[in-house]
Amino acid sequence: MRRILLALGVCVLPVCLSAQWRNVRTVDIPRTPDGKPNLTAPAPLRDGKPDLSGLWRIPGGSYGWTLIHDIKDETVFFKPAAVALFRTRAAEYDIDGPSKRCLPLGPARILVDVFRIMQSPTMMTILDNGLGDYRQIFLDGRALPNDPNPTWKGYSVGHWEGDVLVIETVGFNDVGWMDRIGHPRSERLHVTERFRRIDFGHMDFQITFDDPETLNRPLSLSFGSTYAPDTELEESVCNENEHDSSHMVGKLNDGVKLSTSTLAKYVGTYGQINISLVDDRLYLFDMPLFPQSETAFDSRWAAVEFNLDSDGTVKSLTRTGAVGDSQRFNRTR
Repeated sequence: MRRILLALGVCVLPVCLSAQWRNVRTVDIPRTPDGKPNLTAPAPLRDGKPDLSGLWRIPGGSYGWTLIHDIKDETVFFKPAAVALFRTRAAEYDIDGPSKRCLPLGPARILVDVFRIMQSPTMMTILDNGLGDYRQIFLDGRALPNDPNPTWKGYSVGHWEGDVLVIETVGFNDVGWMDRIGHPRSERLHVTERFRRIDFGHMDFQITFDDPETLNRPLSLSFGSTYAPDTELEESVCNENEHDSSHMVGKLNDGVKLSTSTLAKYVGTYGQINISLVDDRLYLFDMPLFPQSETAFDSRWAAVEFNLDSDGTVKSLTRTGAVGDSQRFNRTR
């Protein structure tokens, strides 16, 4: 039961359980002769530019859980004071995190696992499936404000560079976090996004975070998204019927003490998951793991169990989430 409580309220990067979307036929999209959506049809145009409108899905879920996938990169990108603040939040199990209080997550939710783009010549709006969030991006040629009123989602303007829509956002407050796991940000954060619709059903996305107060250098991520036909967004309200906060814990503890040699054998890559060892502590991405037995570990993300062959070789790991869902990842390196 304890492991389940540790992970309450947490949605994870590659293995977040997708919501069940109701089936509804999307009208006015290209289809093959057998009636299936033709995702490789040409991208639609509006005034000579790609029209990005539609419902989109990021395969594998939202990128905004953590911007750092290897603990060794943390000090490369983040300044020492930002790293120290993040480590404090991690040690306290982000008990005061925005997500724990149903507050907006700011740049961590610029795009989520499912989102809808609504585009006109002078405005683009992005709706998501999470907290009823929306973003508005001005495409009317206005400049970024010099001294915007700080907000959770910032102030966004966009312009076209050929067939790529470039969106710049400033004016974030410093209350929220850079990502859901707790990397900090300041009011000087500048986010640049680049959208390129390849064809009807596929779009490339790049996002760059630049914050001179918390980052040593800009941090960029790139990934693809796919059109989500014959489905719709569904309402999700964070604080509706909420019973989690009373069970939240402020700290995780080691149940057992393991030797460095035992911990070292788990270091490697398991599918999309990276396990590192720093200062006698295993990290999943940049989240510390707390051993409860020789093979079982707790984390903010979920319970993790390393699976061994009869000869002791580590062959895979199994993560168990907040609702008892499990997924196995084979070791690839």
